Amino acid sequence: MMKHLAPMLLALPLIAGGGVLPLPVHAQGSPSSSTSTGHTAEEARNLVAVRAGFDAWRNGTGSPYDLLADDMSWTIVGRSDASKTYPNRAAFMDEVIRPFNARMREPLKPTIHDIVADGDTVVIFFDAAGVARDGIPYQNTYAWIWRMRDGKVATAHAFFDSIAFNELWRRVKPQP
Repeated sequence: MMKHLAPMLLALPLIAGGGVLPLPVHAQGSPSSSTSTGHTAEEARNLVAVRAGFDAWRNGTGSPYDLLADDMSWTIVGRSDASKTYPNRAAFMDEVIRPFNARMREPLKPTIHDIVADGDTVVIFFDAAGVARDGIPYQNTYAWIWRMRDGKVATAHAFFDSIAFNELWRRVKPQP
């Protein structure tokens, strides 16, 4: 296990269960290959791309899903109604993201707590909140672990509060 991600990965069961943990874990590059920020060039590129994707999502001008490679796989961990591995971008977008967004009156807006980069891996710990079509607010806490390849997400593992997700998923029918 990557030594810099170990504290975050050990805390994921608490995050997925709704606990909030302050985790000041940051990327550490090797001295011979690090930039002035302490990140390797790969880590710095990945952090810039991920932050830009989240900024676009928050501003309503794009989304972090623009970073998904067509052949990527996305695994939703746990026991939510959407938990499984989606074999590619199209399946994930068609089966999860579009139906989720079709349940929302006001789209999710993310608030990042921390982004960690270690080599080709980026972990994003964030909250997201919006309003469902039935007028009830939706809030959740997420931890996404992305393995990057050439500036795109090659694999993803998502952790979140399955109870909050399932309540929305079952209560609100998607609208076109």
